[in-house]
Amino acid sequence: MKSITVFCGAGIGKHPIYADTAKHLGATLAQRNIEVIFGGGKIGLMGSVADGALQAGGKVTGVIPTFLKTKEVAHDALTTMHVVQTMHERKMKMHELCDGVIALPGGFGTFEELFEILTWGQLGLHKKPIGLLNVNGYYDHLIAMMEHMVKEELLSANNHKMILISNNILDLLTQMEAYKAPDVPEWMHKEEV
Repeated sequence: MKSITVFCGAGIGKHPIYADTAKHLGATLAQRNIEVIFGGGKIGLMGSVADGALQAGGKVTGVIPTFLKTKEVAHDALTTMHVVQTMHERKMKMHELCDGVIALPGGFGTFEELFEILTWGQLGLHKKPIGLLNVNGYYDHLIAMMEHMVKEELLSANNHKMILISNNILDLLTQMEAYKAPDVPEWMHKEEV
């Protein structure tokens, strides 16, 4: 992988481990010559990821909509900054620029980005690995919910395998490097009548 998009919170979180892990993730990606693609902000976990990568000599590309850039939350020390008009354009650009995705802890925006990229994968629109870095057990309830979705047969076990989960950065990267996307369901190959 040459580039990874990181979805994460614009807040710092209750526990220092969130920012520490975000910074460590950025540094680890930089040390592996993996470019960081992220939402372009200097605040919260977003800023921590970018700072960690930049301090380790890595390349960092931000993608930020105009309305957030003008609120002075844009990171001003990035390798590259793409300014787009809408949140949808932001997600599309981040997707286009990356070879994989990692979600750190975050709020509604992080969840929305994560589930949209999972949905695109489920529909066969990409075959990129998607990792969930479960820092401090943050995603334990979500992981349990996804298992419940499979049990209730509203999420296929095949699609559940699309999300790679670990609480360890190196383990998650190893899983991502070995990832093979599940086959798209047969019904998606049939032409509409």
